Amino acid sequence: MSDRPSVMQAFTGLSADEMEILTQADRFAQAEAYPLAQRMDDEEWWPEEIFPKIGATGYFGVTAPEELGGSGMDVFTSGLILQALGRWNHALALAWVAHENLCLHNILRNANDAQKQKYVPGLCKGTSIGALGLTEPGAGSDALGSMRTTARREGGYYYLNGSKIYITNGPVADVLLVYAKTDKDKGAQGISAFIVEKDFPGFKVAQKLIKMGFRGSQTAELVFEDCKVPAENLVGEENRGVKVVMSGLDLERAMISPICLGIAERALALSLDYARQRKQFGRPIADFQMIQAKLADMYTWVESMRLFTYQTLRAANVIGEEDGGRGEIHKLTAAGVLYVAETMNKVLNDAVQVHGGSGYIWESEINRLYRSIKLLEIGAGTSEVRKMIISKEMLSA
Repeated sequence: MSDRPSVMQAFTGLSADEMEILTQADRFAQAEAYPLAQRMDDEEWWPEEIFPKIGATGYFGVTAPEELGGSGMDVFTSGLILQALGRWNHALALAWVAHENLCLHNILRNANDAQKQKYVPGLCKGTSIGALGLTEPGAGSDALGSMRTTARREGGYYYLNGSKIYITNGPVADVLLVYAKTDKDKGAQGISAFIVEKDFPGFKVAQKLIKMGFRGSQTAELVFEDCKVPAENLVGEENRGVKVVMSGLDLERAMISPICLGIAERALALSLDYARQRKQFGRPIADFQMIQAKLADMYTWVESMRLFTYQTLRAANVIGEEDGGRGEIHKLTAAGVLYVAETMNKVLNDAVQVHGGSGYIWESEINRLYRSIKLLEIGAGTSEVRKMIISKEMLSA
């Protein structure tokens, strides 16, 4: 048994400690998150009790210091927890990453001490739900250049006007990191970041959006009508919001890959079980070479996804505050999510093929996984935008 850790590290790319973190997170996700998945998909239902339960287990605030209620660990550890959640309840995994990475981690990287003291402990406990407000109607891939939401300073407050669309956790969020233009003449360089609470006057959820996949992960359009935000809730400096965006953009892309990996792992496991159990012509379909070929392809794809996911997460671990949005990490995170999302598509396509007619039934688990494909090729920059980033960084080197 003495060589067990080194053997596991050779096969998975994880150390013994990292394997233990993934194993424990997997047990939690299977026990607590998986039983919620079917109802979340059927009803677009949000289980209010799950975030405080995740917080009590220590799976929020992974990168936050212990004095603020966090675990004081790293981005790679966050990715392992997300991978486990992705295996068992990918809709909840998406809600988790919007809260943990897009909101909480971004506040940790960019907020001042007073803001951290006020907001981080509740986010770590899961008693406050976080979200990011960036994308707007008419401004997806060009979220910064086409931003129309404005913020004007009057005395001790900023007044926000505009709307945000496709906001994960929007209908249930208590704390939102929102971007708005404080100087319209400066274009993208006139954007500022604000922490907005759901009870601030002038903020409302305009509509909850119903999705094809990741159902149960709450998504909404948000509206700001002279939303009154205290000036002390400005994150960083006025007109320096682009720095806040860029500091988190590459981490956001890096953290999509573990969701893809978890979904693909689950799809492969379901396909193996189904191939052993399903009989045709008096034999399990696992005996047929065409099914075996699909399973072999799926395994190879999943393992390649694992390698690229872990490589990208380890690189994201060492991003400096000034390094985001350009250079090698910008190229790598774009390439990682491009490859992993599109490879997940292939895994899920073959998984449904292995399941045959049962995979086409809406209520089946493999169908639920299959409907997750497209969002991961669109969110945090489409596959086409990811290719533009990669080529631009290569050509400018």
